[in-house]
Amino acid sequence: MDFGRTLPDGGRVFGSHKTFRGLISGICVGLIIGLVGSYLFATNLLTISLAASTGALIGDLVGAFLKRRLKIEPGGALPIVDQLDFVLGAILLVSVVQPVSLTVVLIMLLVTPPIHFLTNVGAYMLGLKSNYW
Repeated sequence: MDFGRTLPDGGRVFGSHKTFRGLISGICVGLIIGLVGSYLFATNLLTISLAASTGALIGDLVGAFLKRRLKIEPGGALPIVDQLDFVLGAILLVSVVQPVSLTVVLIMLLVTPPIHFLTNVGAYMLGLKSNYW
């Protein structure tokens, strides 16, 4: 996504792992989940799902930008940031279109890190990832 550009610190803006294909795919999957949820719950969730998926991907880009500034290679670990950058991005963008209660924010911040860790360990054990983080 950064077209190979580097900043004055010599590091890439986002790194090689951030692609337009991933960005578009992530937003599309979020919209599909929103469509399914809209059907199942008989309510329109498309705006919220678009905001959540886009916000999550923007949050992930912010995390990648921070990791490049800290000289952490793409795919390298940055605990806490790796588990929460996408959650914070999603919460922030969803809050633009729909109020988000403090309870929901706290639940998301408490539940996401262990789920993120366990799914990554599972993907590693299945050979889908080259590291467990």
